[in-house]
Amino acid sequence: MPIHVQCCGLFIMLVLLYFYKSQKSIKLNTERSFWNAFCMTIVCIVLDITSCVTICRMDFFPLSLVLFVAKAYLVSLVGVTFFALMYICTDIYSVKKMYIKQMRRYLVFALTAAVLIFVVPIEVFYDKDEGQLYSYGPSTVVAYIFAALTMMMIGILLVRKRKEITKSRLEAVSILLGIWIVAVVTQFIFPKLLLVGFACAAGMLVLYLKMENPGYNIDRQTGLFNNSAFLQYTKQLYDMGASFPILAIIIERSCFRSISSELEDAVIAEAVQYLLGIPGTRVFRITSTEIMLIFSDKDTARENMESIRRRFGQPWSESRGVIVTPYWIYAEDSLLADNTIDLLYLIRYARQNSKELAETRFFELESEYVRVRREEKDIEGLISDALKNDWVEVWYQPIYSTEEGRFTSAEALIRIRTDTGKLYQPGNFIDIAERNGTIMQLGETVFEKVCLFLKENDINGMGLDYIEVNLSVIQCAYNQLAEDYIRIMEEYEVEPGLINLEITESASINARKTLLRNMESLRKYGVTFSLDDFGTGQSNLDYIVDMPVQIVKFDKGMTGAYFENGKAKYIMDAAMGMIQGMNLKIVSEGIESESQFNVMRELGINYIQGYYFSKPLPADEFVKFIRENQGASADKKQEAGSKRA
Repeated sequence: MPIHVQCCGLFIMLVLLYFYKSQKSIKLNTERSFWNAFCMTIVCIVLDITSCVTICRMDFFPLSLVLFVAKAYLVSLVGVTFFALMYICTDIYSVKKMYIKQMRRYLVFALTAAVLIFVVPIEVFYDKDEGQLYSYGPSTVVAYIFAALTMMMIGILLVRKRKEITKSRLEAVSILLGIWIVAVVTQFIFPKLLLVGFACAAGMLVLYLKMENPGYNIDRQTGLFNNSAFLQYTKQLYDMGASFPILAIIIERSCFRSISSELEDAVIAEAVQYLLGIPGTRVFRITSTEIMLIFSDKDTARENMESIRRRFGQPWSESRGVIVTPYWIYAEDSLLADNTIDLLYLIRYARQNSKELAETRFFELESEYVRVRREEKDIEGLISDALKNDWVEVWYQPIYSTEEGRFTSAEALIRIRTDTGKLYQPGNFIDIAERNGTIMQLGETVFEKVCLFLKENDINGMGLDYIEVNLSVIQCAYNQLAEDYIRIMEEYEVEPGLINLEITESASINARKTLLRNMESLRKYGVTFSLDDFGTGQSNLDYIVDMPVQIVKFDKGMTGAYFENGKAKYIMDAAMGMIQGMNLKIVSEGIESESQFNVMRELGINYIQGYYFSKPLPADEFVKFIRENQGASADKKQEAGSKRA
């Protein structure tokens, strides 16, 4: 009886069945679709074997039964291809309504095939001497046509929807399809070679080995579901629009009191077993220090949250009295995030940046936090796009010398202008750039643009002595700052005396040694320095003593307080006296009226900066403003410079 190949296929399927059902499953939609295709393949192979047996024993079985079984096998063959189509559609049509709509169409197609197979006639052949048997006739032709059409649909979907299918699943289904096509074509041409049933089993083996082995979703060390399972499962929930509560448990080395690594592993193992026993939850190990619990609903989360935290407050090993104190991040509504990646991003950001988490070891993701974080994320994207697309602009605000009666310098101020023309002020993005490190690129971009401006414009001819450029706290802590800035000045052939770098008090506090080393290198090269925003943060004149600065800038807030607060007036008077006693110049920022200007001038403030003279201007408008408002002395100086040129 020629059923050896089919029996081999059945043996493969039974072995796969044992391994598949012996491992826990996360119940993904793709797993359900695979299971349907798997069961239909077993049915197909069993019917193939049964059909062979009945054909060989036509003298014992009624002919009607023989033909019925032969047709049932052909229907199951179409069924295998249908469930394979269903499997690939599960990955493509993640939206449930769309998936159901498509599968209804394919089901009508498959049922039509089944009806036609049973309606039209079929013939069977068996040669006892040669040991060969097969079926033929219209019913067989219909089965082959519908199976071929279904495989063609699968092939078309693989090509058209390849971007929506995971790479590994695309590869696995392509291999499966290739095996089936070879088997079907071979058996159609040589009907005596009964390969289709075995080919179906081989296809299932490929899917199992490449995609559907439940072991791929299990963390070997703990037995929990792993990160891959988490990504697939949560994606499925998000695709369904389902809300779920999630609890992140972060167990770092610092969460343990001084214990050995062996005892630490034992404690983790005990904790894992406890978590696995919580009803209505799925537990995932995302990283070596991060465990995620997904609750079935909010009620289950509320019932278990406090008991979980209480349990972690008790010893895990009675003999050693070990207590673990994890960090907890909880989100009652997963739909606060747009998708799995967004959810993980919010959790990781809170883990790294939340002061509340650091202090209380617990943080709950709420809508307001998510809103702020999304705005920050948008700004991070803006900064990235600005650097990539050259959206960074440098504006200049004139600085007036009370002693010389003219504009002698200007402060370079960063702006970002998008391709739509929207303008962003520094207050919108500087803090975020400092947190994510892009301030280094922004700062260097601004400095390059200032150097280009100096190369293209004779600022001495306009009566200006130098341009002030701000340094962020992060830049001041960068070891190669002086080297990089000297390289840029040499590249643009800029005289170092045309540059004045502004540092802040916080920079001098946080990166003192590095800052002083950079300042000394740049000072020797010819660059001058100002201490910016004096009067904010930890104001201390001791910093001025050690810093090689020539100018101190009073913050707008300090200047404003002088006119509004009597006590602030005395403080500022005292500060001015000491600064001037050290032969340093003073810039007063934020001057907006003539009366304020007159008071500052009478006090002996050297330089005035503020809206009283001009707001920050784009480079071309700034040049025009200086030429129109500099005064006769500046015009003469410009004429002299032109003659020298």
